[in-house]
Amino acid sequence: MPTGKETKSLGLLALAGLQPYEPKADEEYMGDAQLEHFRLLLKAWRNQLREEVDRTVTHMKDEAANFPDPVDRAAQEEEFSLELRTRDRERKLIKKIEKTLKRIEADDFGFCDSCGIEIGIRRLEARPTADLCIDCKTMAEIKEKQLQG
Repeated sequence: MPTGKETKSLGLLALAGLQPYEPKADEEYMGDAQLEHFRLLLKAWRNQLREEVDRTVTHMKDEAANFPDPVDRAAQEEEFSLELRTRDRERKLIKKIEKTLKRIEADDFGFCDSCGIEIGIRRLEARPTADLCIDCKTMAEIKEKQLQG
């Protein structure tokens, strides 16, 4: 696994160097200050994921070896396979982050795609790419479970 400064254990807010957003008493939901807060949060998250991709590429180039022992070769291939699977999930997450940044630019961020109510600042800080409120997400998960079994 690549070594270096590990940032995976940090929360998204700490990663971005931000504090939890505290809305002012008369502040409009998803006003300029809140949108900027989430824009910074998403960009920091995207940058961290891109750094992980770069570390993986470097690691795979540096560590690639043609081991004569089949067991050693298989272990290395399995390690690389797991890393690539993780990077593929992160690649999909980067696309989701890009989509969310476009929603911020289009002034369509922070509201549920299903029912249109506010998603909520705390939920968005926990999962900035959320596009459903907690109630709609819960219902979608229940429906998904029912369809699976």
